[in-house]
Amino acid sequence: MNIRRVDLNLLVYLDILLQELSVTRAADRIGITQPALSNGLKRLREILDDPLLVRTGAGMSATSFAKAIHPKVRVILNDAEQVFTSRQVFEPKTSDRVFRIMCSDYGEAVLLPAVIKRIRESAPGIIFDCLTPSDVSYKDMEQGKVDLAINRFNEMPSSFHQQTLWCDHFSCLVNPMNPIVKQFDLTSYLNAQHIWVSKTGLGVGFGVNPKKSGGLGWIDQALSRLGKKRKITIFTRHYQMPALLAMNNDLIATLPSKVAKMQVKRSELVIKEPPFQIPEFELKMAWSPMLHYDPSHIWLRQLIADVASDSNDDSDE
Repeated sequence: MNIRRVDLNLLVYLDILLQELSVTRAADRIGITQPALSNGLKRLREILDDPLLVRTGAGMSATSFAKAIHPKVRVILNDAEQVFTSRQVFEPKTSDRVFRIMCSDYGEAVLLPAVIKRIRESAPGIIFDCLTPSDVSYKDMEQGKVDLAINRFNEMPSSFHQQTLWCDHFSCLVNPMNPIVKQFDLTSYLNAQHIWVSKTGLGVGFGVNPKKSGGLGWIDQALSRLGKKRKITIFTRHYQMPALLAMNNDLIATLPSKVAKMQVKRSELVIKEPPFQIPEFELKMAWSPMLHYDPSHIWLRQLIADVASDSNDDSDE
């Protein structure tokens, strides 16, 4: 096929159609009539030899082919926008831009306070809207409705950009009056009562099943590889809770070391190394290709990366 004979506006039509899954809504967003967009969809179907959108019991759905090419279409349109849009200079000191950041409770506890402090110093007019993983879907990110996601990602759409902020390992928080302090080994660890804390991934979360240790995360997976299982008494999704709960002298909180070091400064707890090997994990920030070249977004990503780097330097001291 000769690309010169194809109306590239059809890519815009295809992108919006696959976002809205409705000819009517897509036509309203683009600003053309419904018959005109229907005609565009017909031409796309002929060119690509695929129905692209099919009617199901739940309404219109994208075909597997359409889902596969949509990220490529987004990249093409984003690159085209960069060619035809004049570059704007971003002035942090005078900006009142709203940044919407999805951040896990872990990242919100150990990273965002330092990020916001830095922003208040250099860009006091900027507004931060902090979202939780349950508030956001990958579709929201892909469409640029969310500027950044900061989390531990097991999977991510291939079209997204990402950057590792740091690696962290695990530590245990215990009350100094807890009898286990005197002999903190694997046997005493397994005989103790534990606090589980985690909330990663995107979308609405549901209750965990204590009997299925395979779905409980890095710590319990590491124990499972040893053929062991700990006794979990309390499940929580908030990293502010373990230090409060571990004040009980019969509970242990095993959690990321950056959180443990931060919380032990505010309590009478002590930090102990886990008596078994737990793999490190990466905290990453990810963003849509739609925002990759935006000057304000570039500024924010660099600021967050700088804050994370400073945090790593402090932890090495």
